[in-house]
Formats: sequence, structure tokens, C-alpha cells
Amino acid sequence: MAQASLDLALHGRRFGAVAIGASAGGVNALIDILPGLPRSYPLPIVVVLHVMRGRQNQLVDVFRQRVELRVEEAADKDALAPGTLYFAPADYHLSIEEGGVFSLSLEPPVHFARPAIDMTMESAADVYGRGLCGVLLTGANHDGAAGLAAIGKAGGLTVVQEPAEAQVAVMPNEAIRRRAPDLVLPLRDIRKLLAMLTGEVG
Repeated sequence: MAQASLDLALHGRRFGAVAIGASAGGVNALIDILPGLPRSYPLPIVVVLHVMRGRQNQLVDVFRQRVELRVEEAADKDALAPGTLYFAPADYHLSIEEGGVFSLSLEPPVHFARPAIDMTMESAADVYGRGLCGVLLTGANHDGAAGLAAIGKAGGLTVVQEPAEAQVAVMPNEAIRRRAPDLVLPLRDIRKLLAMLTGEVG
């Protein structure tokens, strides 16, 4: 996508947070888009990945070696901080409450997943509204489609990985089918877009 098109998508927006969801193939996709963001990045990035129980701390360790951002596992009642990459803990749903504070719960799985992307994105949309950027990457089920739609309805920016590029295209395709996203991009352009979310644009 041309730089001018990315500029147009961001024009006049001010962002407070980024929410990213992924499943099968998501680790490799994240490794493509997150390195290069500076430690001074002005936004928190919250990632929900479908992982096996007990694997979440490994993700934190893996990404601490690859990104400049501070990397943490999201903890109950912690406030979101700029320049920090948060991973939802395994086997807990992760929500964001008013004031930008994490909340963990043990409600039943959604789309067979806990954490569920939908729960995180829907709660983040309620808190950040137009100031949220939601990104849905590769994955093998429908989790995240409703969450990304909620971000769009709240006025946030919605981005889906180009299905033809995704390791598993089910999740991106379902998101596109459910509600047309603002942008459908390959990973190289998602990486460029994230780097541009540095406050007010235009």
C-alpha cells in the first residue's frame, strides 16, 4: 500500500492503544511486525494469542529478545503503560476496564479459546473507542471477528492481515466477511502502520 493511503487512513486520528489478535501462525507474524518499534513508542500494545496452557511466559521471553519495547504478561489490575507490549496470560480471559486497567477472568472459553480475542477487543473498544487500533492476524477459527467489528462500530481503526499472505486464512476471512475492515494489509504494511501510530496525525 502506498504511503499516501496509510496517511489518509490515519488522518486526524489520535490513538490510545493497539489491540492485536492472532492464532495459528501468529508468533511468526508478530515477529515480522513488532521489531523496530522504539522503546519510546507512545502506545501500549495488547496481544491475545491462542496458546497452550503454560506457554505464555515463553512468549514474553521470546519477544524480550526481539523487540525494544518493554514486554510483560498482563496482570490483573495493572494499568496499561505506553511503550509496553502485553501478552494475555494463558487460560485467562483478558479485559480492559475503564481507565485503562486490565481485568482477568475465568469465564467459559469463547470459540474454544481462553484467552479470547473477542473479549479483549470488545472491552478495549468500550474504553478507547475511536482511539483504538485493532489488528487481526492469521488464525484458524472465528475468534476476533466480532471483536474487530466492535472496534469498527466504536469508531476505531480496524486492520486485517491480507488473507492470501496469512499462514491460516480462516480468521482474517471471517473478520472481512463480518464487517469490512478499514484496511487489509500484508505484514510489511502493518509494520509500517504501527510505526506511524505516534499520536495525532494530520
